[in-house]
Amino acid sequence: MTQEFKLKDITSLGDLKSSTDKLEVEIEGVPDGKVLLVNLDGKVHALSPKCTHYGAPLKNGVVTPDGRLTCPWHGACFNVTSGDVEDAPAPNALQKYDVFEKEGAVYINATEAALKSGQRDPVGKCSVNSDEKVVIVGGGSGTFGVIQSLREQRYTGQITIISKEPDYVIDRTKLSKALIPDASKILWRPEEWYNEAGIEKLVDEVKAIDFTSKSISTGSGKKIPYTKLVLASGGEPRRLPLPGFKNELQNIFTLRTVADVQDILAAAGDSKKNIVVIGSSFIGMEVGNALAGKEHAVTIVGMESSPMERVMGAEVGRIFQRNLEKAGITFKLDASVEKATGSESSPNAVGAVHLKDGSVLPADLVILGVGVRPATDYLVGNPALELLKDGSVATDIHFAVNGLQNNVYAVGDIATFPYHGPGGEGTPVRIEHWNVAQNSGRSVARSILHQSRGASGSLASKKFIPIFWSALGAQLRYCGNTVNGYDDVVLQGEPENGKFVAYYSKGDVIVAVATMGVDPVMVQSAELMRRGKMPGKKEIVDGLDVLQLK
Repeated sequence: MTQEFKLKDITSLGDLKSSTDKLEVEIEGVPDGKVLLVNLDGKVHALSPKCTHYGAPLKNGVVTPDGRLTCPWHGACFNVTSGDVEDAPAPNALQKYDVFEKEGAVYINATEAALKSGQRDPVGKCSVNSDEKVVIVGGGSGTFGVIQSLREQRYTGQITIISKEPDYVIDRTKLSKALIPDASKILWRPEEWYNEAGIEKLVDEVKAIDFTSKSISTGSGKKIPYTKLVLASGGEPRRLPLPGFKNELQNIFTLRTVADVQDILAAAGDSKKNIVVIGSSFIGMEVGNALAGKEHAVTIVGMESSPMERVMGAEVGRIFQRNLEKAGITFKLDASVEKATGSESSPNAVGAVHLKDGSVLPADLVILGVGVRPATDYLVGNPALELLKDGSVATDIHFAVNGLQNNVYAVGDIATFPYHGPGGEGTPVRIEHWNVAQNSGRSVARSILHQSRGASGSLASKKFIPIFWSALGAQLRYCGNTVNGYDDVVLQGEPENGKFVAYYSKGDVIVAVATMGVDPVMVQSAELMRRGKMPGKKEIVDGLDVLQLK
């Protein structure tokens, strides 16, 4: 039952209206109870104070003039006036409370349950009462964006997920960052949620798609019809086409699934092991960092002079390197792998990695972090769809597959779409980011609903800026994209201490921003980019503080 709760140390909403855009306030009589007051255009709104993704304090987030409240950590965004989810990766909406003045104090109307949970599932139980059928190939972040958004917006058609992975959608980012081997601990939603939301999941493999008859053939022999199809099959980790890496030796792993984590941890065991990670990618560095924390001897092999040099620049890459070296990780850079050989005691298991400079790295196990390719083998040779050279699927701005518009969509790691962020100018780009997959899935849901409800006119695209994060001895935040390259990096802060802002520019246009230890600069930059308000390189060099902009 809803009741009135008095807020501490605030007597008038007018004080907030004149002094700040948001304020976290304690609630009298509720242990640890807090509420976030947000001033938007002179009206104060009361919301739960923590992001529903990883619990970040939203008092440190960003409020935009168009009513978006963005988490300071990973870009999850909420509507100030309703608490609803605007952008990934938030799974739940915020609680929204009535707020009012009474007898010289400020109160909210709320239930104890709402205050305790701090969030609400915007989906709830769904009754399927339509012949429409959305089928989604894949079970990752893009899929979660589609199903969550469809049911949030009360789509009543059938929804079926087909995925090779036995588990419901997991937080895949936790695999490389924390090596969590128990899927139940990183599920976004339990099985019961899917049942109540009227979503069917089939553990099966798609073998072929007939786009003319609108049917899918699976490995188990099923024929599954659809009215709308979403291709969200993700990526397949690459392997090295070198001696010893072509499945000849045991204890050489890629990392994509919970089963992969289980295999890696079993091979690592409890005693100290020599572990070689090939690839100084974000995945490679994250898994190396997680294993170094378990007291193993970890060596990361990279081809560039500093980790992620091509994407992040040499100076920023060296910050990552210094952070991980403090954790005991050794780097072999400017290095190329020649082969892997077996151990003397167990010739069928890896014993060493040989580099082209003659170095030999002892290895009890090897982890490959050399990128992924689009998982689109089931589309090869399909007469209705021509894959791009990298195996991905070309789409329009709404993620509708070119040539199959209005019926078939592609999202996530397999989708190449026109990028319209700063410096993008519609350039086709494929982005392997968790947030991009989920936001593209949410975009597809909007398109399906637009058509399902017979809305007139074309659907306006909802712009989002790619956001990425990584755990590299400190929390890296990144927004934007350098699809057309960059020609300078403006590095500010204390890079020697791993605390910095890096502005990547093409001419005077800031096309990407990376930060460590200076939240919420990244999400503020992302919001400025989204609204076309990001300042240019000259203004940044001249000392402009992006946090002061609206």
